[in-house]
Amino acid sequence: MTSGISEEFTRGPMPARLAVGVISAGRVGTALGEALAQAGHVVASCTAVSDASVSRAATRLAEARILPPTDVAAVSELLILAVPDTELPGLVRGLAACGTVRPGTIVLHTSGAHGISILAPLTEIGATPLAVHPAMTFIGTSEDTARLPSSCFGVTAADEVGYAIAQGLVLEMGAEPVRVSEEHRVLYHAALAHGANHLVTLVADAVAGLRSALRGNELPWQEPVGDTPRGLPERVIAPLLSAALDNALRHGRGALTGPVARDDAETVARHLAALEKVDVELATGYRALARRTAQTAGAGEAMFEVLNGGQPG
Repeated sequence: MTSGISEEFTRGPMPARLAVGVISAGRVGTALGEALAQAGHVVASCTAVSDASVSRAATRLAEARILPPTDVAAVSELLILAVPDTELPGLVRGLAACGTVRPGTIVLHTSGAHGISILAPLTEIGATPLAVHPAMTFIGTSEDTARLPSSCFGVTAADEVGYAIAQGLVLEMGAEPVRVSEEHRVLYHAALAHGANHLVTLVADAVAGLRSALRGNELPWQEPVGDTPRGLPERVIAPLLSAALDNALRHGRGALTGPVARDDAETVARHLAALEKVDVELATGYRALARRTAQTAGAGEAMFEVLNGGQPG
């Protein structure tokens, strides 16, 4: 069980065995369906349109029949709506209009940015609304399901009964439920996106800079620096990034190091000049993050002058 969950917490009410339907068998929906099947629920049906989703359903949700959305809804006690945020409102309205969702059905969506209000058309006909978002990135393989027990799920429900159901489902998947109020759902998702999505951009930019710095200087026994991942630049930066992330999670802002933290405006100016020779946009990204770091670190006027396009005094 995840280390952050107390023994008392895990004794909360657990859902009975449920007939689960998944709309759709994308990366997230398949992982949740597979995890719930491993916990003893029956994933009886799903939707799958693309070749990739059909393949995922066949290999990882083997007992599920591929059906249209309305048919999936009609046979489900737990209906998982794992569609993109832009598709969720229309799907909910369509299911409500068709009348195939029975009163008492647990309807769970996986969107991080939405709470339960988006499920109002189904709540009005007697469904139990849940917003259950895994704070994890998905690649579309069984590795996703294996990662779930190390993750947390942001859960939002209408009442304590709903929270008990959501808590039980998340615990059955081996993960940790975290309550997110309806009014803070967007903030919760924004924080996750800022950390995870922008981290990928940051790392990709850092690797691009390293490629330019290292290319042509490889030792005889090293492979040439190319433009594909998992090469020499990634090996150089990986231990540093891993240590920085670990230190930030364990020590917060106290883990901050580097020229901005040292208020070394001259070095930052040299960094910006070097990056601009490689890619102006790369330098722009560095400047924006350095400015935020400088604010956090309480840097002096000379640092902000450099970051605003001037020279160190």
